[in-house]
Amino acid sequence: MTDWFGPEEWQAVRLSLRVALVATLATLPVAYGLAHLLARRDFVGKSALNIAVHLPLVLPPVVTGYGLLLLFGPTAPLGRALEAIGLPLAFRWTGAALAAGIMALPLMVRAMRLAIETVDARLEAAAATLGAPPARVFVTITLPLAAPGVLAGAVLGFAKAIGEFGATITFVSNIPGETRTLPSAVYTFLQVPGGDASALRLAAVAVAIAALALVLSEVWAARALRKVRGQ
Repeated sequence: MTDWFGPEEWQAVRLSLRVALVATLATLPVAYGLAHLLARRDFVGKSALNIAVHLPLVLPPVVTGYGLLLLFGPTAPLGRALEAIGLPLAFRWTGAALAAGIMALPLMVRAMRLAIETVDARLEAAAATLGAPPARVFVTITLPLAAPGVLAGAVLGFAKAIGEFGATITFVSNIPGETRTLPSAVYTFLQVPGGDASALRLAAVAVAIAALALVLSEVWAARALRKVRGQ
């Protein structure tokens, strides 16, 4: 395997896995919180929040990346403040994780919201009536029943983070070893003579990861459906 992949290719794959994993883990609680809020609460501005959450799905990724650059760039007040406390984002792998997480968020929220909405609210209400505090209701009823959908959303988010390109390259550029993720590496190899073979190998890795993510997502979605029908 090491003979099949060159050092630059392995570097891009490892960085992509790191960025996608950090992006998914950091985004997971935010996505679940938003999904629960949209699924279980009615409040002023709910439609606006729903639009804001799903906006990255329909915006050109370059626009999202440019927005991140305006907010967290080296000259932006927020960017300077984060850099002062040792958390620089622009042109760093941490910024790539942020961009990937934002692009993955809508897919994660969508899958998790559907899963939460399939949980019978009467079960939660009954547990609360019997004296169970909200945290216990969440841990013993809501989360176990919604778990397959939550896992499906996390896997889809991870796959999206692996394949994110437009927002990432706009926000953190294409720096070897720092921000050159798998999609950026494919793009780079396509621009240089003799790079087609490397681009093809990396593209095959991307396809394999995406296909595996879709299979796992379908499996967990099917489990969630069986749970609902078995209620």
